[in-house]
Amino acid sequence: MNGKIYILEDDASISGLVKVALEMNGCEVKTFPSLKEFFGQLELELPDLALLDIMLPDGSGLDALRVIKSKYPSVICIMLSALSKEEDKVGGLNSGADDYIAKPFSVLELTARVNARLRGKKRVTLLRAGNITLDTETMVCTADGSPVTLNKKEFELLKYFMENAGKVIPRDRLLTEVWGYDAGETRTLDNHVARLRKSGVKIETVFGIGYKL
Repeated sequence: MNGKIYILEDDASISGLVKVALEMNGCEVKTFPSLKEFFGQLELELPDLALLDIMLPDGSGLDALRVIKSKYPSVICIMLSALSKEEDKVGGLNSGADDYIAKPFSVLELTARVNARLRGKKRVTLLRAGNITLDTETMVCTADGSPVTLNKKEFELLKYFMENAGKVIPRDRLLTEVWGYDAGETRTLDNHVARLRKSGVKIETVFGIGYKL
């Protein structure tokens, strides 16, 4: 099982237990105790799947569900709630949830359900942004229909830009996500951006912050 998973849960003991179980199964997991923190992260990066508690200190997980399904419908949502009556489950599913798990729950069952949902998630291999098309399976890139030759890092950088098209991405995040280190000399990043621009990729410099596709 592989995938990026967000857990919206204010009970640290529950989120910690689920996080460990999912990480042991190969998932990348981030936890959030409040809607504010959760929504802030959604603006930066989307998960493949979100586990959502309903009763939260600053609102309801159903609010998170509605936002996700209206703005990011490809994200799988599973509700985790102590509200276990039939009408609660039906209400959550009718609000757009892909599954509903009542507390207390078996971690093994939860892991199995997450795994099943991730297996069923259609892989997105073709990314489009403006005049650029990128096939992540074949590593083929075109600009205005013409092929573009990319080296491995240029491909990874462009893929990250296209997955976050329209967002301002700080330099340090690009270095972390593409090159694997937190800070340092940005000349390598700037050179790669310059080469992508010469290939026809429209990348805007946001001075003092980073770049935006």
